[in-house]
Order: sequence, then C-alpha cells, then structure tokens
Amino acid sequence: MEDSRIALPIGTTLDRFIKKKQDEFQYATGELSQLLRDIALAGKVVNREINKAGLINIIGPIGSQNIQGEDQQKLDVLANIRFIRALTKGGEACAIVSEEDEEITDLQNEGKYVIAIDPLDGSSNIDVNVSVGTIFSVYRRFTPVGTPITKEDVLQKGQEQVAAGYLLYGSSTMLVYTTGHGVNGFTYEASLGEYFLSHPDMIIPEDGKIYSINEGGYNGFEKPVKDYVEYCKSNSMSARYIGSLVADFHRNLLKGGIYIYPSTEASPAGKLRLLYECNALAFIVEQAGGEASDGRRRILEIQPEEFHQRVPLFIGSKKMVEKAISFYN
Repeated sequence: MEDSRIALPIGTTLDRFIKKKQDEFQYATGELSQLLRDIALAGKVVNREINKAGLINIIGPIGSQNIQGEDQQKLDVLANIRFIRALTKGGEACAIVSEEDEEITDLQNEGKYVIAIDPLDGSSNIDVNVSVGTIFSVYRRFTPVGTPITKEDVLQKGQEQVAAGYLLYGSSTMLVYTTGHGVNGFTYEASLGEYFLSHPDMIIPEDGKIYSINEGGYNGFEKPVKDYVEYCKSNSMSARYIGSLVADFHRNLLKGGIYIYPSTEASPAGKLRLLYECNALAFIVEQAGGEASDGRRRILEIQPEEFHQRVPLFIGSKKMVEKAISFYN
C-alpha cells in the first residue's frame, strides 16, 4: 500500500494559514496574526464549556441583565470573561467593547487594535441544544499607542474594519474570518486541538431561495418588509429561521439566502447591534460577494454614535437584498 494512502493529509491549520497570508495585511508585523490566534484560543475554551453545558450548572439565566436590558445567561458571562482574558493576555488589543459591558474596557497597554465583540450570540438557545456563536470586529485605533482610549477609536464605520469574523458552535465548531482579502472558514478538530481550513475562498450565491425572518413580529413590520415577505411566499421560497444570528447567517452564506431583522413597532431602531454584530457580518458578506443594508443605507457606511447602537439588517445574497430594499423605493 502506498504511504499516501496510509496517511492522508489532514489539511492546512489556522496558524499556518495566518502566517502564509500575513503579507496581505497592510500592517504585516504579526500583531493581527496574534490577535486572531487569541480569539481562536478563546473560542476553543468557550466551545469546551458549551459542550459540557448540560452536565454542569452553567445553563440558564444568571439573574442579571446586560446594558441592553436583556437577561444574561450564565454562558454569556462566562464567554465574555474568556474572550476578555485571552485578548488581555495576548497584548495586541488595547480596548474591548462587548455586548455584555456598558462601557469600553480600556486594557491600558501598548496594543494597536480595538475589538468589538458579541461573546455569545443566541446563548438562550443552549438550553435546547441549538447552535450559537461569537461575532467579532477588529479596528485599528486612531489615537497614539499608550494614550487613553477614546470614543473615536471605537465608534468607527464598518468600512474601517481591518478584520472580522465569527465562531459557530454547532454540529461542528467553525471559525470564519476575513481581513479584506476574501473569506475563509476553518473547522475545529477537537482531538488535535486545531482549526483546519475546510471552506477556502467562501462565496455566497448571488441569488437564493431562503428567507430568514421572525414572522412572529409580522404585524409590527413596516409595509415594505411585509410586502417582501409576501413576495417570498408567492415565489415559493423556503422560510428558515433558527433564532441564532450566526447560525442563520452561516447557512445563508453557504446556500444563498437573506436574513432580515427589521425595525418594528416595538423596536423602531431594529434590534441587532451595529458595532459588534452587523458591521462584522456585513464585512464578511461583502467579501463573499453579498450585500448588507439597513433598508436604506449600506451597513458599512453608517457612522456609529453609540457603543450599543441598534440598526435594522438585511443581509445575504446580492440579488435578494437588492430585491428586499427595492420595496422601500
């Protein structure tokens, strides 16, 4: 038997891929590479905690609320601690803005990057064993290194991102990220403790047949959104809605589709956060050939005014997003 048949290649690891692609990044000094490794490491730890969530007492609400007034789950707090700890020890991040914290966490170091993160999106779904995720954005600070961080360092438009990505904790754990040179996905191999390149050069189909929206809020939708939903139904499209943003987005990225979280009577500004949810996924989807809009503006061109600012979101296949926002015209 040939040696190659006995030991098949296992693929490219995340570390090797990052090193190979480092020169594509305009600040190619190794700092961003280390930052991505820190996030990947924290993702391994959070993945471990999620996988044993049903065996120990870390599911369910913790009894407090975050800055958005949402009930915090125990794993929300745990994931937040894990990512902040990994980024602090890594030393490349100078500040972190998290969904779970009201103010900026200024790490008071020599780091050059600001991290905006939703440590555990969809955490309430863990109780029923549904996929959840982590979403992150990376920005380069404006102010001199070593000085106190400012709001201007954090409140940057999405088009200023130098990297963005997400981790999906599901039937397999995946890390998907971009540095502005396409989108690549890595699957975690637990027995080796490594992420391996499994989805190179990810491209979202230009069109699709899946629409993802919580139709339970239909009566509170704006008329253009109602009209688009009826258009989808009349064209025999498939409704698919998991209720975990990362999981819904990931499916549509692979298969083609649109995810919508519109403004409603109850949430006129929308519900998803611009800085650490919408900007990251918009950067990824555009790099994969798709689009992201709030119904009137390109997501990446919106100027944030608050750390936890909310916006409506239409994101996915290019033709589907264009069709959806055409109803506003």
